Amino acid sequence: MKIELTIPTSLNEIKLAQYQKFLSIAKDNEESEFLQQKMVQIFCGIDLKDVASIRYKDVAEITTNINNIFTKENKFIQRFKMGGVEFGFIPNLDDMSTGEYMDLDAYITDWDTMHNAMAVLYRPITNKLGNKYEIEEYKGSVTYADVMRHAPVDVVLGAMVFFYNLGNDLLSSTINSLEGNQEVMNILNKHNSEKGGDGIQVSMLLLKETLEDLMKFPNYHYINH
Repeated sequence: MKIELTIPTSLNEIKLAQYQKFLSIAKDNEESEFLQQKMVQIFCGIDLKDVASIRYKDVAEITTNINNIFTKENKFIQRFKMGGVEFGFIPNLDDMSTGEYMDLDAYITDWDTMHNAMAVLYRPITNKLGNKYEIEEYKGSVTYADVMRHAPVDVVLGAMVFFYNLGNDLLSSTINSLEGNQEVMNILNKHNSEKGGDGIQVSMLLLKETLEDLMKFPNYHYINH
């Protein structure tokens, strides 16, 4: 039986919805062969029954190739086009509204709601002049949440890289600033210890660890060829 399938060669060819679907399956399944089949099914867009008819060595090669594109460096993408519409990243994070901030904080730490976070971060460009641009006013993540399910994964992971680097910079500058004032450090550590924690540094590391977890391709230690 001849089966035609399109194998993605870059993250730009994989939609966020596909990645979310794969992550939800990989989270509860550690069986290498099953994840191989699901990877081909989801990322190549064919039925699972058709995957079963493909030679095992071909499935192994396909999954290895897909796995490899997730190991490449992810760069921040400020603007991208989807469905004929150009979307732009929030021009100035300092000017975020309370609604934008609260929604982003609620959605960005979970891949299940990443399309909502992307709907906060990226909106249609309404006006531009050179490298500067304005985006549509925020009316809630629901406005573009479903649209963002179709966003390319390289854009999503690039945004994660942006926040990862931002978190690292904030973490470094905050710790350096606090360590310069031992009295403040003692007070903060005492307060956190009383709350059952291990100190202010652990709290500040939480964001960094969360972003690191989000950026991992979950099956990398299950599929090896």
